[in-house]
Amino acid sequence: MIPIEADKPVLIAGPTASGKSALALEIAKAQGGIIVNADALQVFDGWRVLTARPDDNDLEQAEHALYGHVAHDADYSVGHWLRDLKPYLQGEKRAIIVGGTGLNFNALTQGLAEIPPTPATIRDQGNSLPHNQLLEALDPETTSRIDTQNRMRVQRAWEVLQSTGRSMADWQDATPPPLLPCDQAVCITLDAPKDWLNDRITRRFDQMLTQGALDEARAMLPHWNPLHQSAKAIGAPELIAHLKGEVTLDQAREAAIIASRQYAKRQRTWFRSRHKDWNHLAIDSADISATLRLTTSTAD
Repeated sequence: MIPIEADKPVLIAGPTASGKSALALEIAKAQGGIIVNADALQVFDGWRVLTARPDDNDLEQAEHALYGHVAHDADYSVGHWLRDLKPYLQGEKRAIIVGGTGLNFNALTQGLAEIPPTPATIRDQGNSLPHNQLLEALDPETTSRIDTQNRMRVQRAWEVLQSTGRSMADWQDATPPPLLPCDQAVCITLDAPKDWLNDRITRRFDQMLTQGALDEARAMLPHWNPLHQSAKAIGAPELIAHLKGEVTLDQAREAAIIASRQYAKRQRTWFRSRHKDWNHLAIDSADISATLRLTTSTAD
C-alpha cells in the first residue's frame, strides 16, 4: 500500500484509461484538495468528451483546475502549464496533480529548461517537413530523451535546435531547480497490464461515442486545423475524417482505438523509464474503484 499524507501534494501519472482521474477524485473526497490537470490535451476547450475531461458529476464532487481553459486554436507549452500550475502549489488547498503527459511531470519534478520562444517562421518551416527529416536533424543525446514516434516532441526539439543553435539535450542539462521535487510530494504511477488496458480503451471510446463525441467533432469541424495542438486529441482526426466522408464511422472508431492503444504503449514505456523512483500501483481489477478506496484508506 502507498501511504498518502493529507498535507502533501499528490502526483498521479499513468497511461490513458488506467483510472488516474478516478483515483484523484477518491483522494480528494477522502482527504480534500483540488484536482489539477497535467494532461497536455485536456487543457483545450472544444474536446471535452474526446479528451475525457471531468464531467459535471466529477466537478460537483471536487474542485478541479486547468481543464479546458485554453482556446482550441492556441499554442500551449510545458512552460505555460508550469506557470499556470504554480499558484495551486502555493495555495491553501493541497494539489492533486493528475495526467498522462510524462513531459509535464518531468518538468515539474526535475525542472524545465528556459528555452526562448520559437519564431513563427521556424515553426512554419517545421510544420512543412516530414517527420523523418526532422528526426534526422537531431543529435543522438536528444533523441535518446524524447519519444521519437511523437511528431510534436520531435518537431519541438528540431525547432529548438534551429532557433537557438543548441540541442534540446544541451538546454535540459542547464535546467534550473524544479517547482516540486518528488521528495516533497506523493508520486504515484499506475501500472496496468496491456490486455486489461486495451479492453478499457475500447470500452471507453465506445462510451465517448455514446456520450456525444461525434456531435463534439461536428461542432469543431468548421474550426478544424490539423496543425493546432488540440487537433492531436486521439479520435479527433478520425472523427473529422468520417464527417468529411473520407471513412465510415466504424473505420474511424477502429483507427481511434488503435491510435489510443499505441499511445498507451508509448506512455507505459515512458513511465517505466522515467518513473523508477515513483510509487507504482498495480491496477488490474475490473472493479477499479475498490482498488482505489483500498489505497486511499491507507492514508495517514
